[in-house]
Amino acid sequence: MNEIDFAHQLFDAARNGETEFVVSAVDQGVPVNLTDPKGNTLLMLAAYYGHAPLTAALIERGADLDRMNDRQQTPVAGAVFKKHTDVIRVLIAHGADLDAGIPTARAAAQMFGVDLTVLEG
Repeated sequence: MNEIDFAHQLFDAARNGETEFVVSAVDQGVPVNLTDPKGNTLLMLAAYYGHAPLTAALIERGADLDRMNDRQQTPVAGAVFKKHTDVIRVLIAHGADLDAGIPTARAAAQMFGVDLTVLEG
């Protein structure tokens, strides 16, 4: 398997919440902030697809909480959009910036009816 195929497999694993596979790759030297062609990091994909354990594991390994993709979206805004409350809690607990990106997580919460005050506490 070449590096590009492995990267595609890794991004798919992040989307699917395959914590052990993704964490093993990062622990063996894959950059934790590796991005796909759209600028999505492993953390963005884990958060957007609702995988709280993988989200936490990537943060513990130094993933950039507020890194925006090519559309200026942050992982926490993606999790808010998808209403993944467990992921939102993990990101907030680790200090995700609710005012970063376009739209911000706060704006996304208003648009999609997510009460961030409940999740922040």
